[in-house]
Amino acid sequence: MRHSGIALLAVLAVSTSAQAADLNWNAGNASSPIYSPASAAQWSGFYAGVSGGYGWGTTTNSPALAGGQTDNNSSGWMLGGQVGYNMDMGGFVVGGETDLQWANIGYSEPVAGGGTFEAKTDFFGTLRARAGVPVGQVMPYATLGIAYGRGSAKIDDGVTTIQTANHFGWTAGLGLEAQATANLSFKAEYLYVDLGSQAYNGLPTVGDRDIGQRFSVVRGGLNYKF
Repeated sequence: MRHSGIALLAVLAVSTSAQAADLNWNAGNASSPIYSPASAAQWSGFYAGVSGGYGWGTTTNSPALAGGQTDNNSSGWMLGGQVGYNMDMGGFVVGGETDLQWANIGYSEPVAGGGTFEAKTDFFGTLRARAGVPVGQVMPYATLGIAYGRGSAKIDDGVTTIQTANHFGWTAGLGLEAQATANLSFKAEYLYVDLGSQAYNGLPTVGDRDIGQRFSVVRGGLNYKF
């Protein structure tokens, strides 16, 4: 499913570029009245916004619980915000963005003797570089950086016990941002997030666990440029 998200955004980016080519928006035709070496829209500046979406992936639980499996399908929602900076270099935009998302991405399964075991990502954030090629007021972009988050593992067998741990990893993805006004823009984004594995020790009933969180994210957002 991670590849399907990348493919969808790649199709959007190629489609946008193809439309630009049909209108003779190309660097090889400097005499075209439509073409300009500078972006038709100005992207430079600081911005901040809100975003939310859905995540799905794999939560590894090692060793596997009795009757369970090591790799478990996980899913859930997220909601948060982002801040960043763009530098419009005329036909090419580079910048950086950081975001923080409250999340509920995880899975649960029954444990022997009754009760349930649950593992999830409570929040995650990223610090990423972005690079895009604007076509008028629309900019397809790629992004790459580091990711971090907090995970939790919970046993509920009449008494609830929760362990938490900090996770660190990486992220990469594709996006499409469109300017609605000089200050407001909307974006759609796909990210793959790998938060790695961490130890959760001393859990009753199930003992020590090594738990990993890896998931895809599809989200939409609204940015305000200052």
